[in-house]
Amino acid sequence: MPGPRFGRRTALLGATAALARPALAQRAWPAGRPIEIIVPFAPGGGMDAMARTVAPFLAARLPGARVVVSNRPGAGGQVGTEAVANAAPDGFVLGACATPTVLSQPIERPVRWRPADLTYLAQVVEDPCGLFVRADSPLQGLSDLLAAARARPGDVAYGTAGIGGDDHIAMLLLEEAAGVRLNHVPFNGTSQLLVPLLGGQLQVGAFNISEALPLLRERAIRGLGLAAEARDPAAPEVATYREAGVDVVFAAGRGIFGPPGLPDPIRTGIETAFAATFADPAWAEAASRAGLPLKPLVGAAYRDAALGGEAALRALWSRRPWRE
Repeated sequence: MPGPRFGRRTALLGATAALARPALAQRAWPAGRPIEIIVPFAPGGGMDAMARTVAPFLAARLPGARVVVSNRPGAGGQVGTEAVANAAPDGFVLGACATPTVLSQPIERPVRWRPADLTYLAQVVEDPCGLFVRADSPLQGLSDLLAAARARPGDVAYGTAGIGGDDHIAMLLLEEAAGVRLNHVPFNGTSQLLVPLLGGQLQVGAFNISEALPLLRERAIRGLGLAAEARDPAAPEVATYREAGVDVVFAAGRGIFGPPGLPDPIRTGIETAFAATFADPAWAEAASRAGLPLKPLVGAAYRDAALGGEAALRALWSRRPWRE
């Protein structure tokens, strides 16, 4: 992977470093060029909702800054993540980060980033994985799904936002714990799998509770189970996997990251902006309206959380490679 390119945009780097000097704070982000947050999945999913909800709060706390969100889906998030990882470290290109995807993809295939080299700025949410069906599905709960899988090994299909993503990993853990085998159908983002799920062409959708809430409220889908410690207060009708006798707890961590080598004044300024956002009651209200299950972590705490699951993922890969 190419190393940090400190030679580019040196004037902007100098101006951005003013984040560390309050007297020059109003000149921190030169006008005319926005900060871009790249979402590596299609619009409409949990990553997109997280980035678009937090973007205006971040902009308000970086004097002079504008923040825009763009979607660069492809290869289960690899395309967008590589775009951020190989951007100039000047603070103008950031990305929406999904764990465990940022760790799992380098395990399964060649990518143009090393997880430990990325700059982890702030985690925003921790979003439990779940299983959902169309409202008229004959499957009433996780036990029904597992019974169908045992009766027809490898036949029952479920869709996810991509190979090696949080929902796919959660399903591998479910299969392992329950002793079943299902048929994985990867899509290019959660929004893409909802069309066949709601149309009846896909039996089961594996996605996160925040992504499910609008459709649960409309009674368009039902939840078979949630890989969480406890039922979600926003969807108390969805039982946990443990209630069905399957001891699996797994969630997506979603936050914002930057390329390797992001200079300390830029990194510190952005982290400070996130810390101020997370302390703002208006942020909590906006996140609640968007259905974001918050678990804020800033800087080193986010880095530790993001990288902490790598050993377990490598162990899972050795038992069950997730190429399909």
